[in-house]
Order: sequence, then C-alpha cells, then structure tokens
Amino acid sequence: MSERLQPGDTAPAFTLPDADGTPVSLADHAGRKVIVYFYPAALTPGCTKQACDFTDNLDLLAGAGYEVIGVSPDKPEKLAKFREKENLRVTLVGDPEKSVLTAYGAFGEKKLYGKTVTGVIRSTFVVDEHGKVERALYNVKATGHVAKLLKDLSVEPGA
Repeated sequence: MSERLQPGDTAPAFTLPDADGTPVSLADHAGRKVIVYFYPAALTPGCTKQACDFTDNLDLLAGAGYEVIGVSPDKPEKLAKFREKENLRVTLVGDPEKSVLTAYGAFGEKKLYGKTVTGVIRSTFVVDEHGKVERALYNVKATGHVAKLLKDLSVEPGA
C-alpha cells in the first residue's frame, strides 16, 4: 500500500505519454496550478462522466489559473480513442507501469462492490504553483466531483 499524500507535501514529479504519445511532465506546468486526477480506466461510464465534467469546466478552471491532467493506467492508443469518442479537451496521460499512481497513493487496496481489490483509487490532487500539494482527495465519486471541486476552490461561473 502506498503512502497517501498530504497538503504541504511536494507533488511527485512525473513525465508520462499523452494520448498522442507526447511526453507530459508536471514540471512543464511549474508556476501554474494543476489539478491532477487519477481514474481507473478510459471508456468506462464513471471515468467518462468525470472526464466530460472536467472538459465542460476546462475554460472556467483555466480562467482561474488551473490546468488539468488526467492519469490512468491506459496506454496512449486507448486514451486517444477515449478523447476522440467523448470530444475530451482535458490532457490525458497513461501510466501503464502504475509508478505515478503509486507515488500519489492512488493505487492500492480499495473496496469494490463490498470486496477488497487492488486497483486505481479515484483521487484528485490540487498542486500549487510551487509543486506543493494543496489538496489531496482520495476515493472521490466520479459523478458530482468536479462540481464539488469547483465549489471548494471557489471557482464559480462569472466569479
């Protein structure tokens, strides 16, 4: 079981391939706030809802100074299909080795339909301009999570 991150921790650095196979690094976003969210699998109902919610609110988040990166264990080819099928604008990166998932504490034991399984723990991290974890949210719900996050970050339409 990997350690869970806490606010104030330095966000683990990463470089992962996006849907086009282009490397994306957390370091590329230094000086900007980044929402890094981890989800179990592209093209599944909950993950699709969450990715669409982030895409729908991308302009609002960008206007408030946030960039969004979604991380899953999927390979770039699957991420590309996901992006095309759902018209996603959020940056999606793949972590098939699960090293970044593990570094963020987003891979390990979880409950699924009453059974304990090992897998991706749906999690969201808000990383500040200096690479520090501002918020570490584990076991988030796919539906309604983005709306709650916007409220918690005081990012509101017309604000």
